[in-house]
Amino acid sequence: MSRRTVLRVAGDSPKRRGHDRGRQARDGIARTWRVYDDLFTTVAAAGGVTLDVPALALRTVAAARAWAPELAEEMEGVAEGAGVPFWVVAALNARTEILAEAGASRAGECSTLVHSGARTIGGQCWDWHEELAGSWHVQTVRGDTWGFAGITEYGILAKIGVNEAGVGVLFNILGHTDDAATGVPLHLVARHVLGTAGSFAEAIGVLTGAPVSASTVMSVVTADRAASVETSPAGSAVITPDDEGWLVRTNHFLDPVLAAGELRGRREPETYDRRRLLTARVHGGPGPDGPCDLAGLLSAHDDDGAEVCCHAPPEGALGTRWATLATVAVEPEERRLMVHQGGPCSARPSTWTTVTAPPR
Repeated sequence: MSRRTVLRVAGDSPKRRGHDRGRQARDGIARTWRVYDDLFTTVAAAGGVTLDVPALALRTVAAARAWAPELAEEMEGVAEGAGVPFWVVAALNARTEILAEAGASRAGECSTLVHSGARTIGGQCWDWHEELAGSWHVQTVRGDTWGFAGITEYGILAKIGVNEAGVGVLFNILGHTDDAATGVPLHLVARHVLGTAGSFAEAIGVLTGAPVSASTVMSVVTADRAASVETSPAGSAVITPDDEGWLVRTNHFLDPVLAAGELRGRREPETYDRRRLLTARVHGGPGPDGPCDLAGLLSAHDDDGAEVCCHAPPEGALGTRWATLATVAVEPEERRLMVHQGGPCSARPSTWTTVTAPPR
């Protein structure tokens, strides 16, 4: 298995960081956009919806610019560096919100385990469309308040990562009946946490204060603390670890107020099966000792009771072939992220790529 590309992005201003990303990732951005362009069209047609993707993308930019203008400036730099229209980069960063507008199914998307205590460690399966298996990369980013490392898709500023202050972010999409493409894109919120949050409290503050219009749960991990923040158009909620120090997250709300608007779980209730299976696995056990232990806990398929580790069928229409594209572990005390290309069932000690958050 070939190693994943590591993009090393730097710049002393948002525009310059964006230009550096766009210049390095020009081919990847073009390739990734072609898939998303087809995906938006396919999902919209299936739902009988007409999408004005440029207008939706620029609407989310207006929200981002009002909240944190440097995020819009960085996207402008990406577009200039990659030689693509600005709305294309905006649409990539708002892909979750645009798919929510289209009513896209999210079957089989992302399971996360975090164990907090004397040594916090977290990890997840990142499940997405098999057609986008070649559209993500590892990255290190320098020049903001804090340097950070992580994985993301080409053209998208951030996703999962850890910064030099030891603040890590794990990422599971949720679904709420009010989801739309009107607020700050979730991936930009993750980018803002990684680039600016110097503590657990600052990260929680960014997440609970972000004016989003789609739903997610971002699990924040630091050396000795962890919590997951559910964000949605209806508000936010902070979920703390259980009595054994575990956070187990799949793709539904745990907060009872936000769960009143649950969409994802009603459409695809397998999210509850995955959480039940993982909760039973970790109950009463020790915290994982490194990425291979996490991968072992996450290695579950249909015959185990739930498909945590997803494998795409050999054939099927775009939008129906889900796979675990990456397995990620974060060790915040070491400012370290490890990523395995593919599902946890195929992870071995030799298959992990390790990156450390760089200094600013």
